[in-house]
Amino acid sequence: MRKANRRTKRIAATVATGALALAGTALAAGVANAAPAAHQTSYRFVTLDNHRDLTFNQLLGINNHGEIAGYFGSGAAGHPNKGYQLYPPFGQRDYVNENFPHSVQTQVTGLNDNGVTVGFWSSMNTTTMVNNNFGFWEQNGHYHTADFPASDPASPPVDQLLGVNDHDVAVGFWNDSAGNSHGYEYNIKTRHYSSVTDPSAPTASLSANAINNYGNVAGTYTNPSTGDMDGFLKVGGTFIDLAVKGASSTMALGVNDHDEVVGTYTDGTGSSAVMHGFTWKPGQGFKTVNDPYGTTTTTINGVNNAGDLVGFYVDAAGNTDGFLAIP
Repeated sequence: MRKANRRTKRIAATVATGALALAGTALAAGVANAAPAAHQTSYRFVTLDNHRDLTFNQLLGINNHGEIAGYFGSGAAGHPNKGYQLYPPFGQRDYVNENFPHSVQTQVTGLNDNGVTVGFWSSMNTTTMVNNNFGFWEQNGHYHTADFPASDPASPPVDQLLGVNDHDVAVGFWNDSAGNSHGYEYNIKTRHYSSVTDPSAPTASLSANAINNYGNVAGTYTNPSTGDMDGFLKVGGTFIDLAVKGASSTMALGVNDHDEVVGTYTDGTGSSAVMHGFTWKPGQGFKTVNDPYGTTTTTINGVNNAGDLVGFYVDAAGNTDGFLAIP
C-alpha cells in the first residue's frame, strides 16, 4: 500500500497481465450483510500466466506501482508452488522468480511500495498436500523468516504472512494444534508481534489477510453467531462483519487506503458451489466482479489505491489463471 501523499500510478496493460503513522478512517460498527449489486464500475480484464506453468497461476497482491505478487504450481506432489513478482508491462520477461532460499515451495502473497514482499515457504511437497508453512519477508534479495511465537502450534506448523503496508507492518495467521487460525500483525522494523482478534469473540478462528496504511485490517473469521466463514474489516477497535447475504461463505482478502475491500464469496455448497469475486466499500456495500472467463470461479485477492484488482479464476479447460482487472 502507498503513503497517502504519494500519487497513484496507473497501469497500462498489454493483452497477450509498529505504530502506524496515520489515523484510521472512522466507520460505524455493525454488520455489513447485503446481497451484492450489479457492478457499476466496468473493468478491462487481462489474463496473466507465467509460461513456466500455464496450468496454474494465482495473483495475490498488487501495489501502487502496478507490481504484482504471485506464484505458479498447484502444490500437488511434483508440482510445487514457485513464487514470483510480475512487473509492468507484463511480458514474459517481466516475471521474476522469488523463492525462499533452499525452500521446496514458496508463495509470494503481498508487497508494498517500498520493495518489501511477504509470503510463506515450505520444505515439503507431499502427496497429501499437508506441508509445513513458515512466514517470511524479503527486501533487496535478503530473506527473513517471521513466525508468530506460538505455544501450541499445529504439526506440521502452519504460519503465513499474507499482506504488508508501507510502514512495514505485515499481517497473517498461524494454526494451533486443534486447527484453529489466529491472526496477527508483525512489525518488521521492531520485530514485534501482536494478535488480531474479534473483540466480541477473541477465541474465534481468524486470519488477518491484508492491511492498509491506516492500519485497517481485512480478513476472514468464523462468525460465532452463525458458524459461517465471514469476512471482516477491523478499523481500530471497530470490527465490521462482512457477509454477502445468502452466501455460504465470504472471504475478505485485500484492502486499500480507501477501505475498499476485495475477496470472494460462495453460493451453495459441495458440487453446487460457485465462487464470485467482490468489492465492498463503506456506504456502498458489495459489488460482484467476475472475470468473464471464470464467472463461477473468480477470486479477487488484491487491490491498490487506483482500484486495480488481481486474482485468479478457473477456465473451461480446468486451468487456474491469474488476472488483472483495470477500472
